[in-house]
Amino acid sequence: MTYEEQIREYALANENVVVMTAENRALIRNLPPILGPRLIDTGITEQTMIGAAAGLALRGRKPIVHALGAFLTMRAFEFVRTDVGIPGLPVKMSSFVPGFLSDGNGPTHQAIEDIALMRGIPGMQVFSPADNEDMLLMLQAIWDSPQPAYMRVNTRQGVVQHQPFEMGKAETLFPGNDVALLCHGMLLEQVVSAHQLLQQHGLSVSILNMRSLVPFDTQAVLDLAQRGIPMVSIEDHFQTGGLYSILAETFLEAGTAAKVLPIALNQKWFKPGLLSEVLRHEGFSPEQIAGRVLQFLGIPASPELKAMVSKIQENSFDE
Repeated sequence: MTYEEQIREYALANENVVVMTAENRALIRNLPPILGPRLIDTGITEQTMIGAAAGLALRGRKPIVHALGAFLTMRAFEFVRTDVGIPGLPVKMSSFVPGFLSDGNGPTHQAIEDIALMRGIPGMQVFSPADNEDMLLMLQAIWDSPQPAYMRVNTRQGVVQHQPFEMGKAETLFPGNDVALLCHGMLLEQVVSAHQLLQQHGLSVSILNMRSLVPFDTQAVLDLAQRGIPMVSIEDHFQTGGLYSILAETFLEAGTAAKVLPIALNQKWFKPGLLSEVLRHEGFSPEQIAGRVLQFLGIPASPELKAMVSKIQENSFDE
């Protein structure tokens, strides 16, 4: 099933659902003749779309809105905060090409502070699926929730089979006792490959898919800390305000010490290019992730892994 097929079924089964877009129809291109007046394209006017969605929600409708992530969260931020967040209206935001998925776009089109912005709004739920299957498992619960919600759309094919979605719960994909890799969104593919490289170094490695960021699985990460398992947070987001910040806030509030390595964009936007080029240039290839984890743990990388990382760095596209 696709995102379009699932939203079509949901809208046909729920007459109060209104699908909206700010001239971003890639996910819903076949819906206009099916939904008729319940599909509204406001044009490239994200603020107008959010304001209209809030008005529809006040009249008992459930708007599901679509726009590029950068403009949905930044250009329309005041409208999201004031019109949707303050009254707590059930407007559901589907954010297209967030994070590294905007690959060839420059900083103006990079949604890499979106999670920080959205989770800063009281009552706003925030989700980041790992792939298309993960996203489809989440949609029903997100759309049924009475709260406003923001979701990073991810239609990429996955590399693992996912467990049923439970709001506020992390998905443990692999158990392990030496180190825990915590990630969200499309980087799960790279993390799974890094997991294999780390296993070749004799490590027992767990992977947690933190697909529900707000609400967050506090107990899962506190359990890791209490067991003394080092953690690595991996995300295509600024280091400030995303998963790493959530972990820091969680441990500080609980009065718990934890050893955590952040792998994120630290005080920089990413260089545009093909997705594979972006990942290598910014240090998010499986080999680079595995190398940083080993360094974090104080374990020497194998000559083979060192050679792979060195080759990636040599072939990284020019500044």
